[in-house]
Order: sequence, then structure tokens, then C-alpha cells
Amino acid sequence: MTRIDFYTLAEASPGDRLLLTCRLAQRAHAEGLRVFILTPDEPTARALDRLLWTFREDSFLPHGLVGETDAQLTPILIGPDPPPEPEAQVLINLGSEVPGLLDRYQRIIEPIDHDPAVRAAGRLRYAHYKALGHSLGHHSIRL
Repeated sequence: MTRIDFYTLAEASPGDRLLLTCRLAQRAHAEGLRVFILTPDEPTARALDRLLWTFREDSFLPHGLVGETDAQLTPILIGPDPPPEPEAQVLINLGSEVPGLLDRYQRIIEPIDHDPAVRAAGRLRYAHYKALGHSLGHHSIRL
């Protein structure tokens, strides 16, 4: 069964979930895992694409947008729609809904920031996953 972890920004931690997503993608990539970042829309995908180029001066994360890069050669893909082939082992969900095809991934990561709407949607997804019997983890993160 898919492992699902919620990563919540600590109360005193500045930043937003796009920055948190960059950090989580970096961790997964360092573990040798392929990542798909599901965004709610194309503008968010493009913003995250730009942020991944600049969020750390001392590192580079090989990434690209679904449909604009070779999915076979790119370990971190970003987009509002999953690539046709189930290449990724990790899904980072930036959408407000429970993603489809949960069993397609070994792990789902849910980044949550201080935005009340993001927190409320996260609570609903948490309850949904729990009702399905998934093992859930919660981690408080400082950026």
C-alpha cells in the first residue's frame, strides 16, 4: 500500500509550500527516487519550474515540465497532469484534491503551508486517506 506523508511548515517557519516542495523533491532525488510534482494548474507548474532552478545556489535538481522534456531522462517532472507512463516512485501533491491512481506511486507527499485553505484541504485529504486504510505520517518542517 502507498505510504503517505504530510509535511507541514512549522508555525514560526517562513516560506510557502512551493519552497517546501523544492526541499522535499531534493530529498527524494538524493535517495535516488523519481518524482512527479502534481500542480493544480499550468502557471503553478511553471512557477515551480523556475523556483527549482534558483532555490539553492549550491545544487541543481534535474527537472522539467511534463510534455516539454524527455520523461525517461528527467528524474523530477512537474505538471497538472501525470505523465502517461508510471515512471515516478514519489508523487508530491500540490493539488487540493486526493490524486487519482494512488497505487501508482510508492509514496505520496503532501506539503502544507500556513494558508488556511491549504490546511483545510489537507485535513480533508488526510481523513480520506485514513478512511482508505493508508499508513499516514506527519512531519513538522522548518525551512
